[in-house]
Amino acid sequence: MCSGSASSPIFKKSRESLLGRIKDYHILPFSFKEFVLYRNLHDTGIVEQLGKIQETGKSIMSMFTRHPEYADLEKVIVDEVPLELRENIDSCLSKFFLEGGFPEVWSLPDWEIKQAYLFDNQVEKVISEDLVLAVELRKPELLKRFFISLLQYPGREISFQQLSNDLGINRISIEKYFPMLEMTDLIHHAEKFTRSALKVRRGNIKCYLVDLALRNSVLRIHEGLLKDQAVLGLYAENLIFNALKKWEGTVNISYFREKQNEIDFVVHLGAGRYLPIEVKYKTEINRSELKTLERFCKHYKCSTGIVVTKKWEDFGKKEDFFHLPLAHFLLLFD
Repeated sequence: MCSGSASSPIFKKSRESLLGRIKDYHILPFSFKEFVLYRNLHDTGIVEQLGKIQETGKSIMSMFTRHPEYADLEKVIVDEVPLELRENIDSCLSKFFLEGGFPEVWSLPDWEIKQAYLFDNQVEKVISEDLVLAVELRKPELLKRFFISLLQYPGREISFQQLSNDLGINRISIEKYFPMLEMTDLIHHAEKFTRSALKVRRGNIKCYLVDLALRNSVLRIHEGLLKDQAVLGLYAENLIFNALKKWEGTVNISYFREKQNEIDFVVHLGAGRYLPIEVKYKTEINRSELKTLERFCKHYKCSTGIVVTKKWEDFGKKEDFFHLPLAHFLLLFD
């Protein structure tokens, strides 16, 4: 049995009646790596090159997710993406920023039709039909307002109390709506870093979309997005979060913030073992921008940190960190 939403009543009933005889397969939208493969399916040379990158990613991930002593940067061997492949990948990344990982929309004739399809089938239907039936949601319009508010700035640190004040929706309702949205796979969240990945820290959180095309469809964003560097930085961070969610061997993913100092992601690899990741999707990165990452690594005895960059030239070991362009990171690990 297949269900388009984890909250669908028919899906819930099937789980009850088939208890002990059912196995779940959680299928998410296509990753960037799958998107690139799809667009180059008939080019065996490119498919072979992408396969080699993927195997390298598996090897590195295994290294990172073991004890820190095995994550020695001197042992990390990552070949640069060949020049002839970079233009192809850059073109794919631009399209992926806009169209996302829903393959059924890729062949639709124009962007307006694609946006309408995504909004109707992945947002409106899930909130106004699936959730209304599954949890007897009486005011879907409030949940939709809440969801749209989260779309504005993916990756922004938020508090439920501030959202309550801004939206005019009481906090109790927001705390009720949030797990509903996560249940539908429209959004996911990261909590603020604590030394224990199993400890729940009540307070602010950061929200990310399961697919950025949903934001584009709801807010009616077009190709002009690709010229907005600030928004592209948010999108890059969102894509990294979605990739990290799939990493095997990780306990949790959080973000670090103390006063004005922040690290985008801290991957918890086990007791006292962390891999900090900073996303700097920009053409120039100053060393001073990595001071928080440097202090975190020193304080928590991390053997390395990763800096996700924009330019292909920002690649490889630079002092204490390993730099990887966004597209290369996604091909390795997503």
